[in-house]
Amino acid sequence: MPPLAIRAYTATSALGRGLQAHADALAASRGGLAPNDFSFAPLACWIGRVAGVEDAPLPPELAEWDCRNNRLAWMALQQDGFSDAVRATRERYGAHRVAVLLGTSTASIGATEEGYRRLDNGNMPADLHRPVLHTPHSLAGFVAAAFELEGPCLTVATACSSSAKVFANAERMIRLGLIDAAVVGGTDTLCDSVLFGFNSLELVSPEPCRPFDARRNGISIGEAAGFAIVERVAGVADAPLLIGYGEASDAHHMSTPHPEGLGAELALRDALERAGIEPADVDYINLHGTASQKNDEVEAALVARTFPSSTRASSTKGFTGHTLGAAGILEAAITLLAMRDGRVPANLGATQPDPLCGPQMAWHEESKPIRIALSNSFGFGGNNACLAFAHAEHAA
Repeated sequence: MPPLAIRAYTATSALGRGLQAHADALAASRGGLAPNDFSFAPLACWIGRVAGVEDAPLPPELAEWDCRNNRLAWMALQQDGFSDAVRATRERYGAHRVAVLLGTSTASIGATEEGYRRLDNGNMPADLHRPVLHTPHSLAGFVAAAFELEGPCLTVATACSSSAKVFANAERMIRLGLIDAAVVGGTDTLCDSVLFGFNSLELVSPEPCRPFDARRNGISIGEAAGFAIVERVAGVADAPLLIGYGEASDAHHMSTPHPEGLGAELALRDALERAGIEPADVDYINLHGTASQKNDEVEAALVARTFPSSTRASSTKGFTGHTLGAAGILEAAITLLAMRDGRVPANLGATQPDPLCGPQMAWHEESKPIRIALSNSFGFGGNNACLAFAHAEHAA
């Protein structure tokens, strides 16, 4: 496919607000997980919580949309000059030619949970009687309204691949001439539905997660928000590029990947083919690597049998936790930072490598030029996505 330029991007997570906070934490191999202090009832686990969300209400003109999820989105949108970049994109192309394509898994369900806890004679309390909140489309609707964007507005909710798949949606819409640019990304915030839901599946670790460690025992859940502006390369100088993507839905099981990684491999091969590259061309892979038993097992075997030892690979969920519907955009941003800084992130948390892992795994931070990189996002139900990125000179 013709590459697309990533004019601007940003991320906010437990590592901090904005790109530099993430770059500093990755360089120092400093994680952001902490003991759970969020849930309505006690739950012994570790989480990746963003500090200060509760103290950052939306501006008065956006009060109708106010909830924890949209607050985190707004917080992220204010970093790295991203809001100004969105407004400039709107001025460049026109509001109706800019799409808002965002991924999430639970959107603002935390506000719905609160409403049900505080029912007023069986009704939603007055301060939460705002229908725009209690819908999976709350996030995308909020961002479109906040920036007065009038192009296609789409919510992708495919579990943990949600905010990776939005890049694919953007490419198709641009190629078909429906839009000229897209604001892509996603947000997911901590809530009891997620914490206790994953705990009921026996997937939550009581200690910080350890991706690809032989003794791993579950995930750590985090929260994050991230965004990018994607458009045609013409007129955008020195921007990183989206050169390919792959998608697959193997539907093997609701919460367990295909035992041979069928869907993951289909997405990977699709991304390589669309990008016009071979496995040996890939310098770095940001792995999905959740620290669950089956996911890591399948992904480790896939990487070991597909890529040469010169390719480096690591999971960064030991830094941030698994941010669910925001994982795709957060890890895309981390991948772009790795390319920018020439630094492979450590596979934080693992001290005893799983025997299935090959020589591709980067257990510690490494300095290495990264010209082409992949980012994997594999979701429940077999919703798999793989993104391929490259330096600007790749378009020449």
